[in-house]
Amino acid sequence: MYAITLTEYGDPEVMVWTEVPDPVPGPGEVLISVSASAVNRADLQQRQGNYPPPAGASDVLGLECSGVIADVGADVTSWKVGDRVCALLAGGGYAEQVVVPAGQVLPVPDGLDLHVAASLPEVACTVWSNVVMYAGLSAGDTLLVHGGGSGIGTHAIQVAKALGARVAVTAGSAEKLEICRSFGADILIDYKTTDFVEEIRTATDGHGADVVLDNMGAKYLARNISALAMDGRLVTIGMQGGRVAEFDFGALMAKRGTVHCAGLRARPLTGPGGKADIVRQVREHVWPMIADGAVVPVVHAEVPVTDASQAHRMLDDHATVGKVILRVR
Repeated sequence: MYAITLTEYGDPEVMVWTEVPDPVPGPGEVLISVSASAVNRADLQQRQGNYPPPAGASDVLGLECSGVIADVGADVTSWKVGDRVCALLAGGGYAEQVVVPAGQVLPVPDGLDLHVAASLPEVACTVWSNVVMYAGLSAGDTLLVHGGGSGIGTHAIQVAKALGARVAVTAGSAEKLEICRSFGADILIDYKTTDFVEEIRTATDGHGADVVLDNMGAKYLARNISALAMDGRLVTIGMQGGRVAEFDFGALMAKRGTVHCAGLRARPLTGPGGKADIVRQVREHVWPMIADGAVVPVVHAEVPVTDASQAHRMLDDHATVGKVILRVR
């Protein structure tokens, strides 16, 4: 088969479409003939040498895909050859075929384009596992989402609104904020011109955010804690603003708050909070939201996988809204 491989770590041009050995499914795994993958910021980090795959995972980029099951390994009874699926991956999505544990596979929602389905697994599993499974967002809560125009952000807005929460977002342009409004965001904050802490306090009559979904890390840590409501939960899923910051325990204790940092890629397959558990809950709770139109995939562009460098540059310049899809077939 062919896949995107790296000639070295560096700029987008280090990615090349080249022939590699065909993957073979083992027990409990399925082989997917990939129709599309999608680009995540973790892919950009891996390309630069800053985010190595977990032990045993494919070193091919790509944390999600959609396609058709081409083969099943021993003991797999939940899927069959020919099923239209999308899947959460630990790697390997930028390729013609990929092997994945059966527990990380989802059916393509009814009526959804097969390519577009590639945009869902990573955002759906990230948002549900962090905002709902961990942080316990529920009706009446206020959720603050940083990067509201991103793939994670646009999905989180819609899921939170479907759950009955109030949603505040930050973004860096009026255009992106209006798009966030169109997906249901209630409080729009331009982080380039205003202080999001003061904005969220004012908009909530001093209450603050019950849950903060953060992609910035160090740069926003102190302000995120300040923005929390009493008993608030800060969930950090990215480090675009750095890895190291001073931590004020007193400020967090005053809020009776919690800080939770979580990735998805290295989670175990099984057990509570494992990938299979997350995928099962996404299928049970989020897929019906997609079926009834409460949550829609947000795709900025589709490009051929052989032009993966172009797709990475799109994310690098922060102009995208939603996901960028890589068409394989």
